Amino acid sequence: MPTQHQPLKNSTKLTIDELRLGMFVSELDCDWLVTPFLLQGFEIEKLEQIEILRAHCKHVWVTTKTIPASPANPLLTLSEAAPKKASTPTQAISISAEQEHRQARGIYTASKLATHTILTSAASGPPLKIPDADATVHHCVQSILRNPDALLWMSKIRNKDEYTAEHCLNVCILAIAFGRHLGLAEQELYKVGTAGLLHDVGKMRVAPSVLNKPSQLTPKEFKAMSAHVVHGRNLLQQTPDIAKEVIDAAHSHHERIDGTGYPRKLKGEDISYLSKIISIVDTYDAITSHRCYATARPTTEALKILYEQRGKQFDTELTLAFIKFIGLYPPGTIVELVNGRLGLVLATNEQTKHLPKIICVTDSQKEACKHEFIDLSLISRGELTEDHLIKQLHVDGSFGIHLHAFKAKGLSFAIG
Repeated sequence: MPTQHQPLKNSTKLTIDELRLGMFVSELDCDWLVTPFLLQGFEIEKLEQIEILRAHCKHVWVTTKTIPASPANPLLTLSEAAPKKASTPTQAISISAEQEHRQARGIYTASKLATHTILTSAASGPPLKIPDADATVHHCVQSILRNPDALLWMSKIRNKDEYTAEHCLNVCILAIAFGRHLGLAEQELYKVGTAGLLHDVGKMRVAPSVLNKPSQLTPKEFKAMSAHVVHGRNLLQQTPDIAKEVIDAAHSHHERIDGTGYPRKLKGEDISYLSKIISIVDTYDAITSHRCYATARPTTEALKILYEQRGKQFDTELTLAFIKFIGLYPPGTIVELVNGRLGLVLATNEQTKHLPKIICVTDSQKEACKHEFIDLSLISRGELTEDHLIKQLHVDGSFGIHLHAFKAKGLSFAIG
């Protein structure tokens, strides 16, 4: 397939045999999206990387600007084919993210309050307040069906002191949007959303001293924490009108493909499809969130962990589908450019996903500056200098940049 964008200015076309360690590959002679590379653009650090390129390309373009390697800019490969279960096309977006943004803002605020109510009812025992759960999932599904981007970026706004409630709601939102990406029917989206919302209700039966401990758990404490999946199953079993698959997901979202999970050490196909989805989404959201015992890590680190554990802890096909769904630089991501400036990703560019639309909020010294909209895809046309390439990602709150502040100003983020 021909490349869909022009090589970067000041780049040099080389054959694979001409590549050497330390070179920065900026373009391929085929589309990045059909290659096994997850992150687009990388410094060659190992001879194995050249061999991977040889299997997919005849020529590459190398820039004169080398981006330093960093944990936030790793090389990941996707050698497996697209998931077989994701053959149904993604459902069409009916309105723009800007149109959905105002509704999504209200939905997220109301849903967070409802989630607190649900968890409070879980703390006091069954039955849970399922009407609150049903209403929350309904509004989330409808918003995501109209346009998933508005609600997805709002789920990136985190408060460490509200981790459990926000985590449950965010897993609900991510699971619904991922299910939409997989092509699940609307009725199935309600099911996966409910599973995401209720997957951790059992944590409300775990002692706060264990649940909120900022340091490593003792073996006894870990056993008490692990029991939350059994507590969750029991709570849901005693609550009317809960689908069996939802109960199983609460019980099994910590099971792992290789049998190392808990509580039953299930393996492979013994783990339900819904539980496999929730386990991936749960892990991703946990890694990218501030918790009482760990700081949030960038999206790329979470995706790297998921990718490395495919076929071990997580279902391979679903993991690859999730990585494709999340993308390189999701809207709302804080990025640092080669020139040192910081910005927020506003929207992705369909043809150049590694070159999104951003709004720069600092100068090269990380000092606040007048906000400037920049379409990084202009780099590929030689209309923007290469020092605007993305160097690395940062988590919410880095350098004093907080997404909630931009939310308050009404800034919206979108894909495409």
